[in-house]
Amino acid sequence: MKDLSYRDVNREIMNAMTPPGKLYVLIVAFLFVGILVLFSFWGYQISRGLGVAGVMHPVVWGTYLVNFVFWVGIAHSGTLISAILYLLRAPWRTAIARSSEAMTVFAVMTAGLFPLIHLGRVWVVYWMIPYPNQRNLWPNFQSPLVFDVVAISTYLTVSVLFWYTGLIPDLAAIRDQAKGVRRRLYGLFSLNWTGTHHQWGHYGWSYLLFAALATPLVISVHSVVSWDFALSIVPGWHSTIFAPYFVAGAIHSGLAMVLVLLIPLRRIYRFENIITMNTLENIAKTIILTGLIMGYSYGIEYFMAWYSGDRVEEYTFLWRAIGHYAPQFWIMLICNTVAPLFYFFKKLRTNLVTLCSIAVLINLGMWFERYVIIVGSVAHEYDPYSWGIYSPTWVDYGILVGSFSLFLFLFFLFAKFLPAISITEVKEELEPPRRRGAGRCKEATG
Repeated sequence: MKDLSYRDVNREIMNAMTPPGKLYVLIVAFLFVGILVLFSFWGYQISRGLGVAGVMHPVVWGTYLVNFVFWVGIAHSGTLISAILYLLRAPWRTAIARSSEAMTVFAVMTAGLFPLIHLGRVWVVYWMIPYPNQRNLWPNFQSPLVFDVVAISTYLTVSVLFWYTGLIPDLAAIRDQAKGVRRRLYGLFSLNWTGTHHQWGHYGWSYLLFAALATPLVISVHSVVSWDFALSIVPGWHSTIFAPYFVAGAIHSGLAMVLVLLIPLRRIYRFENIITMNTLENIAKTIILTGLIMGYSYGIEYFMAWYSGDRVEEYTFLWRAIGHYAPQFWIMLICNTVAPLFYFFKKLRTNLVTLCSIAVLINLGMWFERYVIIVGSVAHEYDPYSWGIYSPTWVDYGILVGSFSLFLFLFFLFAKFLPAISITEVKEELEPPRRRGAGRCKEATG
């Protein structure tokens, strides 16, 4: 990347925003069909009731809550790469920060659908809004479910502002090269940016402020999500390890999703000169760290279940490993702790196929982790008479596929109509251009 000029950076990044071809239109149309499937199945559930989703006593938290926790976790890596690594001045974040920020926004938007889907009667959601009403209904502000609403909405707001702030100079650069309607649209959203010293000063402070504000949200938001479980007395949930455990898992799955998205993006738009193999290697090395943390967390869970002397807790964890959900448990364990260890081998973490394949396995394992935690505990609580088995139905699977379609649909639109890599930050990594004849003037004055 050091050999690129400012003109090369503009050309390589903006080439991805050329008019879409037939293959792009076909992929977007296919993903749009998946979105229609999501809303069709949701409509079917509304008309027939939540029973079509397989939820019943004792398991009333099914895959909708699994998907919610999964997508909130995916959103965390964007803030990690963009905010925390920006504050640490890590140079390898530059080429991937913009796409990671966009991934954060789209993942939070996708996650926000699932509490509404899980609610069932979504048209009465306004009953939970705290305003004076004749029903005398007020939300319980001590409930972690209310914490979720505040935390997720705050996280979405800050993420969108952080993402948009970084886009402003790039939108102005696109505006200067666009024509017609595109020029007016990009000019509108670039907020009359002209690149003066005064504007750059305000931009730098604003970006730093949002980075500092977003950093604690990485820890707080998923900690709040973990309290949905840890504040209950359900065996397997009531644990103080859940907050750091969930945060590490969120970053683990989010970094894997970054690789899943950026490796094809790098190949399709010829970003090899900007998204270098060294950058992808650094993500893989970070995944090794989070994978080791996940393995430690799994071990601590089982150790504390044994050390506590609580027989119900002990048998709950034993049932996870050898009971009805044992296949999901072992998929979780292998994909989240064993698969990342292959990144220790340089030959594997520098091969794009193995790099992406292991990242896919990690995301699969993290989804099953949420499934085992959420479903496994409520299916096997204190009273054996109340034990039950939950199995997802075709409605659950249809909505799950639809959520991935929605996420990828939004990301594909972003990659085509906005710069997927920050033009400004990439240029900051290059040496400033010299004026023509500057060397001869220096010799003459010397």
